[in-house]
Amino acid sequence: MAVESVAVRTTAPAASVGYQTLMVGLLSLNFGILFFDRNALNFLMPFVKPDLHLSNTQVGLTASALSFSWAVATLVIGAASDRTGKRKIFLIGATIAFSLCSVLSGLATSFLALLGARFLMGIADGGVAPISQSMTALTVAPERRGIAMGVMQNFGSNLFGSFIAPVLLVAFATAFGWHRAFLITGVPGLISALLLWRFVREPEAKAVVADTESLFVRVSQVLKERNMVICAITSVLLVSYLVVCWAFMPLFLTSVRGFTPQAMGWLMGTLGISATIGSFVVTGLSDRIGRRPVMIATSLLGVTLPLGAIFYGGPAWVLGAFFVVGWALNGQFPLFMGTVPSESVDHRHMATAIAFVMCVGEIFGGVLAPTLAGWAADDYGLAAPLWIMTGLCIVSGVLALGLRETAPLVLAKRAATR
Repeated sequence: MAVESVAVRTTAPAASVGYQTLMVGLLSLNFGILFFDRNALNFLMPFVKPDLHLSNTQVGLTASALSFSWAVATLVIGAASDRTGKRKIFLIGATIAFSLCSVLSGLATSFLALLGARFLMGIADGGVAPISQSMTALTVAPERRGIAMGVMQNFGSNLFGSFIAPVLLVAFATAFGWHRAFLITGVPGLISALLLWRFVREPEAKAVVADTESLFVRVSQVLKERNMVICAITSVLLVSYLVVCWAFMPLFLTSVRGFTPQAMGWLMGTLGISATIGSFVVTGLSDRIGRRPVMIATSLLGVTLPLGAIFYGGPAWVLGAFFVVGWALNGQFPLFMGTVPSESVDHRHMATAIAFVMCVGEIFGGVLAPTLAGWAADDYGLAAPLWIMTGLCIVSGVLALGLRETAPLVLAKRAATR
């Protein structure tokens, strides 16, 4: 089948290091604000669940609804940005949309209203991650690609979404109620959209190709690469791990372990500290020693979090240390969702490849996993989701053994020794 394509050529110089740093910083800030909004319900669930009389299954369904709409929007909008070669306008539009939707959860007075609010939030959020990662991959120098994509995806999202969110929102909900806690989430995204419009430009035009390939053709092309299949399955496993943790760990800590909501908020906040550090350490290490060994090791480290929560009965600060070590797993998300796909396929399909991995992970991990974990929690207790998390880590570590290495520095060293 013939494909019409228009390659846009330019003589513009490569982006300066200063601009690369500014762009990654703003994209990371924007993604952090998005995750602050997305994770708000998880940390407020100990307040929301009794007020709206939700079952554990309904708790899981609220997470599933957002993940499903997020997944669909991710693939559709990501592919559209590849097809048109226009990434900035899609990114700003999505940022404005999720900001306007972010307060809807706080207006909910029933399960169905809450479910609908989360579904709309997913649609608004979906295009941000693949577009942001493709812009980073197209702009940043290859030898710094891993750490740049790690900072973009993990630094802001975990600083705001996993550290600041639980501490700030739980304190605010304790003082003023959970409905009002949601009302503080909308304005930052509008400010971020303005900053993106003012300071971020389209990636170098020489790297952008606009074409009329169908979505099916684009996905078929990227799935010819083995790494893409491994990354997609890994995404299912580890998105399941994250979403199940976000949905049920706060409930386990308060209902089973007996922690206060404030102590739970600080324990969950350690996850943000871990992943914020990991956005530099894990991805930076992958630039030097390779994507494959880092993904194997961090997957297996992930078991310390759920097993620590189940079995460790000592001081809370030590349990927090278990959480920090286990959540190092989060540091590999930019690798299998962004860096490895971007290094494994043609740049014409880059956003599509990234979006496909995210979409598959959200649908089969984000949608199905929390609902199944909710059923398991209703039948076997709130420890059941944590055992599911443990199994997901082990399978992911074994799967990463089949990954083909893509880190440019590692490949260059191998070539030099031949």
